[in-house]
Amino acid sequence: MPKQQNGPKEDSTIQNDLNESFEEEVRAFLSDEEKLHLFDDLTKVNPVTTTTVLKCLQARYTVNLFYTNAGCSLVALNPFQPVSYLYSPELMREYHVALRPQDLKPHIFAVAEQTYRNVQSQIAPVNQSIIVSGESGAGKTWTSRCLMKFYASVAAPVISHKGNETVERIEKRVLDSNPVMEAFGNACTLRNNNSSRFGKYIQLQLDRCHHLTSASIRTFLLEKTRVAYQAPSERNFHIFYQITKGATAEERLEWNLPEGAEYRWLPNSESNLDEDCFEVTRDAMFHLGIDHSTQNNIFKVLSGLLHLGNIQFSNPEDESQPCELEDKTKDSMKAAGALLHIPVEELLESLRIRTITAGKQQQVFKKPCSRAECETRRDCLAKVIYAKLFEWLVLVINESIYADPSAWTNFIGLLDVYGFEAFPENNLEQLCINYANEKLQQHFVAHYLKAQQEEYAAEGLQWSFISYQDNQKCLDLIEGNPLSIFSLLNEECRLNRSSNTDLFQTRIEKALSNNQCLSRNKFSKKPNFIISHYAGKVCYQLAAMVEKNKDPIAPELIQVLQNSKDPLLQKLFPVTERNQTNIKPQNRAAVVTVVAKFKGSLEHLMQILNSTTPHYIRCIKPNADCKAMTFKREEVLSQLQACGIVEAITISAAGFPVRIPLQSFTERYEILRTSCGSNKNRGCDKSNYHTAEQNARVRKDFKKHNPVYKKYL
Repeated sequence: MPKQQNGPKEDSTIQNDLNESFEEEVRAFLSDEEKLHLFDDLTKVNPVTTTTVLKCLQARYTVNLFYTNAGCSLVALNPFQPVSYLYSPELMREYHVALRPQDLKPHIFAVAEQTYRNVQSQIAPVNQSIIVSGESGAGKTWTSRCLMKFYASVAAPVISHKGNETVERIEKRVLDSNPVMEAFGNACTLRNNNSSRFGKYIQLQLDRCHHLTSASIRTFLLEKTRVAYQAPSERNFHIFYQITKGATAEERLEWNLPEGAEYRWLPNSESNLDEDCFEVTRDAMFHLGIDHSTQNNIFKVLSGLLHLGNIQFSNPEDESQPCELEDKTKDSMKAAGALLHIPVEELLESLRIRTITAGKQQQVFKKPCSRAECETRRDCLAKVIYAKLFEWLVLVINESIYADPSAWTNFIGLLDVYGFEAFPENNLEQLCINYANEKLQQHFVAHYLKAQQEEYAAEGLQWSFISYQDNQKCLDLIEGNPLSIFSLLNEECRLNRSSNTDLFQTRIEKALSNNQCLSRNKFSKKPNFIISHYAGKVCYQLAAMVEKNKDPIAPELIQVLQNSKDPLLQKLFPVTERNQTNIKPQNRAAVVTVVAKFKGSLEHLMQILNSTTPHYIRCIKPNADCKAMTFKREEVLSQLQACGIVEAITISAAGFPVRIPLQSFTERYEILRTSCGSNKNRGCDKSNYHTAEQNARVRKDFKKHNPVYKKYL
């Protein structure tokens, strides 16, 4: 063999030839533009690149094909316009009765039907989860709503008339939970007219016959600060606009909501949204067992919060005296007190006077609050009322759709959480929201991109490892032990002093300087830190972050609510809690912070997801302006890259499509190996039966020649 000369140069030439060849393949694939929309499964795209995937999605979007299979995921592009024919009962039935739903067009109903058939097949893990993810405004809430309608339709049993009425009530109540939860938990933001300001995981519970018998809802981190603060061009929760626009003349009089009145906590009320429909919410509440009297009580309390928001204070001439109530807001104070059934004097004192307990004798001192403190206490009162009301509503809904665990055997879970957020101003709420999205992305990476490739390698298969974006470093930065942003936040909350944001910024930078995901906006005068998330960089402001994490509630506020004569407030704030409330503020170390509670609830959710068979629906926002049929390639590309869609397609295309545990496979299909002759003149031939020893040899031989099936088929 002749000696090779100039090896590195030749290698470079070969590499260039390969690159040119690959680029030629891409150009050849994209040249036939008229056929690009036919690729309903992106694993069939060859070659798989961000360019080819993006072009196919754009071609399909142009011809009103909004769903595309992408390996283990379904990509759902938001059309930003009504397409009712895509979600009709007839189409639901078509996917449900199809012999092979996967042969039909890609659709969320195909994913839903697959999960339902997985439960029927009883192949472990039997319980299923559908994880609906995407940016704010990508269509997650709509997708979850349609999935629930599908299950309510196909899981309804055909039984006796009396029993069927019961099931219909359950299905109706499960579906009616949606408009109620959206009215009280969703709001119009800069990016989405119906943005979920909380996360929810809905378990649809099935009996042994795979019929829907009950459900349960678990919620996460309601953005209660929105009650008292709305960013420019954003709105409060939908329910406040519903009551002010949809109340009858008689109700306006009872709730003290005169026509045309202005409320500080009700910005941008001139805009009319589909979500402002009050009647839909009221009907749904009634079907969930919330009678008209209780509804009236709820709406009176909400009206009281609107009047509470109009209360304003002015600084007193003498600093030793309480702040003065501004003359123009005295009527609002009277209205708030009347609607909340709290004497005006008590309400006013709770907002203006701080009670301090000091010394071994627990002496009580009263100190006037500053104007800023009065406004903070006013906001805190509104937030705690609304948060408790939301928790109570979730409890009522769960009681309405509950069944004893003995009545159901398996479940299908639907996860709909707030999408990744990056606003001009980001604080603790966005940090928690983006942390949740990081955890879900890690679940996707661990379950599919990482685990499947590691298994192929362990099975001894010839496999070229496909790189992917691992977000473990980012999660270590946020939640890691012993030092992370969460741990430093919690430590700051335990210190018996007010927090200095400049010093806290320095502590974060010093303690976490080794993590490449952390940086800072050096051009901003406000203390901040930047996290490089899987979906992009987000700058978080430190101002008020520590205080939000403490989430303090003054004992005087709880006490005034416990003394209320309002039936609903008495339920939300029972007197039995008073002693506990008085004790907690004295013990700083015992404070349970917002991030600690959120992290705990999220870890419990991940345990549930890890025990189920997951299915992923990736909702994609084709443009930031929410315009119909507008596809902006750069914006879509950034979303595809962030969630690892291209890597997932590549792995799916190169990997094995059918993956069933060997034990489940042999238990299910062993009978097919043991057969009698089927010819009419042929009797049962005992030679066709296998002994245990023969079966063992067959399994051994089967594994030898099919290494990937040692654990999975």
